[in-house]
Amino acid sequence: MSEPTGLPVAVIGAGPVGLAAAAHLTGRGITPLVLEAGPVAGAAVREWGHVRLFSTWGELVDPAAEKLLAPTGWTRPGPGGYPTGAEWAERYLQPLADALGDRVRYGARVTGVARAGRDRVVDSGRAEQPFTVHLATGERVTVRAVIDASGTWATPNPLGADGCPATGEAAAADRLAYRVPDLDDPAVRARYAGKRTAVVGAGASAFTALAALASLARDEPGTHAVWVLRRGIGEGTFGGGEADQLPARGALGLRAKAAVEAGHASSVSGFRTAAVERDGDRLVLVAEDGRRTEPVDQVIVLTGLRPDLSFLSEVRLGLDERLSAPVALAPLIDPNVHSCGTVYPHGVKELAHPEAGVFLAGMKSYGRAPTFLALTGYEQVRSIAAALDGDHEAAARVELTLPETGVCGGAGLFDETGAESAGGCCAPAPALVQLGTRPGPPDPDPAVR
Repeated sequence: MSEPTGLPVAVIGAGPVGLAAAAHLTGRGITPLVLEAGPVAGAAVREWGHVRLFSTWGELVDPAAEKLLAPTGWTRPGPGGYPTGAEWAERYLQPLADALGDRVRYGARVTGVARAGRDRVVDSGRAEQPFTVHLATGERVTVRAVIDASGTWATPNPLGADGCPATGEAAAADRLAYRVPDLDDPAVRARYAGKRTAVVGAGASAFTALAALASLARDEPGTHAVWVLRRGIGEGTFGGGEADQLPARGALGLRAKAAVEAGHASSVSGFRTAAVERDGDRLVLVAEDGRRTEPVDQVIVLTGLRPDLSFLSEVRLGLDERLSAPVALAPLIDPNVHSCGTVYPHGVKELAHPEAGVFLAGMKSYGRAPTFLALTGYEQVRSIAAALDGDHEAAARVELTLPETGVCGGAGLFDETGAESAGGCCAPAPALVQLGTRPGPPDPDPAVR
């Protein structure tokens, strides 16, 4: 359990996986230095604090973290409950960060990572050099290795179906949101009450938004959602339902389905957005094939997340050209193949890069892939910590059994992932469909049919 260089290991991000990494390193006698851009632990998690996870408490506490917390008098929540993001942060992440003490630094935004004195091109003496981590304050920190667990929350995918911002997206920013709205907030509630809102996306976040808007519609007449899907409607559109190995996720899909069937939401499928245009004080989405939605008041864009790799530009990463995930990991998580399959536990072998000592972990390791579980991240950092300790047997060993999470449609650990599977084995050819019936008179302002 020695620390050969005497230097700490930088862990970028004090979220669930970053803090678990710090706990595993600490347990092996390796000093972590957790660099968190926000003012508190789980800063990103707190931003979606109103959203409930579909992993239970029993699946959200890392074993090494629990061991570190035990002497502090921390009480573990009962294993069966489903916390909100805020509850996860307050009852687990912040106590864990507090237990790590001065090994966690807040307000420490990382702007660059490099080999000391070597840019990405230089080979000579590279492997012998430690890493320098550059902070927004101008400070440089010297470390022996870097675990980037900064996640993908800060970089949501744009509205455009080609992965770039749609024409007019920036100009319409005042009517666009990229997060599941917190309708308990009066200001947010007023934004959507009695309004028509387009929800773009087909993952768990879209389900959450549809269910929330349906609940609002029962209290606020005129509230209606227009669900915009890039794919067609099929049996797997609403997830696995009661067959889902994650019951809360299955229930979420059923709530979204009920919202549609009750007439609180209409759907436009096979619609790949190319532009957003103003129509008076409302917006119209325009598809690549020229189709147009009826005007809406607001648009919620939930088309997934992507990693920010800008501050890693001077280290040598081996990333899949499609997913921006480590090359060896990408085939295991590719949504073109695995939307109905199982993502197996993996560790340091699959997470390795040409630059030895640099690791992407947690959500960030998955790049643009949508399916992720906290347990997967905890297993990743357990393996990385073992490898950094020279315990290669433990690093290679699988110490986790995951539930099958590959029901069609794809979804992630956090409802905020909002990712939309790029493919899928259950979706038919794209079609324009109106789902459900509205009680009483027909909707006077229907979506494009």
